[in-house]
Amino acid sequence: MNTDSTTIMPHPRLLEGAARGGEPCPAPHGEQAAHGSPRPATLRSRLKAGPMNGGWRPGRGFTLIELLVVLVILGLLAGLVGPQVLKYVGRSKSDTAKLQIEQLGASLDLFLLDAGRYPTGDEGLSALVSAPNGARNWSGPYLKKGFIPKDPWGNDYQYRAPGQHAPYDLQSLGADGRSGGSGENADIVSWE
Repeated sequence: MNTDSTTIMPHPRLLEGAARGGEPCPAPHGEQAAHGSPRPATLRSRLKAGPMNGGWRPGRGFTLIELLVVLVILGLLAGLVGPQVLKYVGRSKSDTAKLQIEQLGASLDLFLLDAGRYPTGDEGLSALVSAPNGARNWSGPYLKKGFIPKDPWGNDYQYRAPGQHAPYDLQSLGADGRSGGSGENADIVSWE
């Protein structure tokens, strides 16, 4: 047990801040602390200092010039980035069409294994979902979702059997829905 009756008392300013339930009350701006070092500037002293002395200016907004500069920068970014993003969106639709054509081709091959032939041009791709008349050993549907998907642009896939390039020709006409074209309007075909 400690029998020393000496107690250490904190500085009175520390007690003031603790009594208020907050931080210790700092010494006024520029006043020396008890140990001799200057106290850092506090929010209260910065508010008193005013805007000309590096203080805070309440209610200060942005000037019209600052807003215009930000808008110009945003416009330049949109002009540079926007076309690149749209190019990737167009390319992703073409890639999706290629993948769907490959999946439809795999389903047509399963139909061939079961029925011994590809669906005729009249039967079309619907033979992958429902049994055509006269098809023996049909064990479909050959598409997982039970319906024929449309191409990424919302058009039907073009199916022709017998095909001009292979036992069947399967194609998407691209974004414009017409034969030919380039870029996003180019045809996506099963034989290439």
